[in-house]
Amino acid sequence: MKVALLGLEKSGKKTFFTLLTGREVPAGLKEGECIEGIAPIRDPRVDVLAGICKPERKKYAENIVVLCPDIKEGSDKKLWMEPARKSDLLCVVVREFSSSQVYHPSGSVDAGRDMKAAESELVLSDLMLLETRLDRLGKEKRAGQTPKQALEEKALLRIKERLEKEMRPVAVELGQQEQEAVKSLGLLCQKPVLWALNVDEDRLAAEPGDGPNVFRVSCLIEREIMGLDSDAERQEYMKSLGLEASGLDRLNQSAYSSLGLMSFYTIGEDEVRAWTVCKGAAAPTAAGKVHTDIERGFIRAEIIKYDDLVAAGSEAAVKAAGKYQVKGRDYVMEDGDICHFRFNV
Repeated sequence: MKVALLGLEKSGKKTFFTLLTGREVPAGLKEGECIEGIAPIRDPRVDVLAGICKPERKKYAENIVVLCPDIKEGSDKKLWMEPARKSDLLCVVVREFSSSQVYHPSGSVDAGRDMKAAESELVLSDLMLLETRLDRLGKEKRAGQTPKQALEEKALLRIKERLEKEMRPVAVELGQQEQEAVKSLGLLCQKPVLWALNVDEDRLAAEPGDGPNVFRVSCLIEREIMGLDSDAERQEYMKSLGLEASGLDRLNQSAYSSLGLMSFYTIGEDEVRAWTVCKGAAAPTAAGKVHTDIERGFIRAEIIKYDDLVAAGSEAAVKAAGKYQVKGRDYVMEDGDICHFRFNV
C-alpha cells in the first residue's frame, strides 16, 4: 500500500516522514522531488507470536510512504499532485504546534485555516483534471461515444457536481463499473484521506471538533517514544501520557484499515511475519502474497486462529485441542489467521 504524505510548507511532514520510515530527508532535496520510505505497521500480534515461537526474526506488514513536495497556493500543482495520484491513500499533515524557531508562511498558526487551504487545493486539482477529461470526452462524442465512454462521462459529471457543491474532498459512491471507468485518473478526492495534526505535546487529547479521520501527533513525544530501549519502557511512558499507542502507529494502522486491508501470519523457527491481504480474499490469493508459486500450485491452507494459539501456547496444543483447521480454495481469509500453505508446482 502506498501512502502520499502531503502538507503545506512548514507543516512538519519531513519530520513525520523520518519518524514513520526511519529515513532522513536529504538536505539537498530539490524542489518538486519526492522520496519514498518503508513504514512498518507495528502489530502487537506479531510481538505475541514471536514470544511464543521464538523465531530468528520478526517482520511487520508495511506501508510505502511517499514524501510529496509542499502544497503551495499558486505553485505548480503537478509537483505534488502526480505522486499523490499514484498513491492509494492521502495523509495530510497540518501544523498546530507553535515555535518561535519555525516560522509559519501565513504569519500565524491556525490549523482550521490550513486544513481548509489544503482541502481547497485537493479539490481544485481534481476539478482541473475533470475539466480536461470531460472536454476530451465531449470531443470524442462527436465521432460516436462508446458505452464505456458514456459510463465514464456520467460518473465524472457526478463527481464534478459534488466537488463544486461541497468544495472539500468528498468521495462519490460509484458502482464497480464506474470505478473501473475513472480509475486511471487517480482522482484525489476519491481516495481515503487522513489528517495528521502536528501538535504541541500538551494538545494530544482529542478535541470535540476532531473528525474520525483526524489524528493528533506530537513529533517531540514520538521521538521520545522511539528513543526508549524496550517495548516495556515505551508502553509505560505512553501509559503515563494516557496513550494506548503512539500517534504514528495509530495513523499507520488507520491507513491500513481505511483501504479494507487485514493481516494474516506465517510462523516458524526462522520467522514470524505479517502479510497484507484485502478483506474478503480467498486462501489462494493470500498464498500468492507469500509467493506466486504457492498460489499457482495451491492445494490447501492449514489454519490456526490467533486466539486459539495464544490460549493453547503452541501449535501442538492447538492440534491436540482439535482446533487445527484444513481449508480449501474457497476459504475466505479472516483477520489474524495463522497459515501454513500446502502446494505443488
